[in-house]
Amino acid sequence: MEPRIDLFTTEIGARLGKRFANLGLVVERSPLPKATRELVSLRASQINGCGWCIDMHTKEAAAAGETAVRLHLVAAWRESTVFTEAERAALALAEEGTRLADHHDGVSDATWARVREHYDDEQVAALVALVALINAANRLAVIVHQKGGSYEPGMLAEFA
Repeated sequence: MEPRIDLFTTEIGARLGKRFANLGLVVERSPLPKATRELVSLRASQINGCGWCIDMHTKEAAAAGETAVRLHLVAAWRESTVFTEAERAALALAEEGTRLADHHDGVSDATWARVREHYDDEQVAALVALVALINAANRLAVIVHQKGGSYEPGMLAEFA
């Protein structure tokens, strides 16, 4: 499938991109660790089948020093030994927050309790916002068939 539209070359898309990037900056400047942000974004993007975002977040994470082993194991994080308990809690929240329709109560109380064990209020606020933002980004990219493979680290910095 070919891309349907380069969304960000339209006037509305450019304005949307700038505002979306500014929301992302709020999360980026939060005390939520960068590694956690990239792992969460990668996991939600895997679930949503967003090639563009998977490409972006694996490359951004690698550029920030994330190991190939951890990046390869994100899809099977429950069956892996390379993630901290805090990261596991964040990945669980990412999955449940992405698959809202799979659970009538949304994010489970057990997952929420694990997140609260590891993150303070500011980090939790950033984590919740991140899950919402990456899911929105995934939907934009998947709807217009934006393909992965061409992303270069830092490429979207111009929007911020």
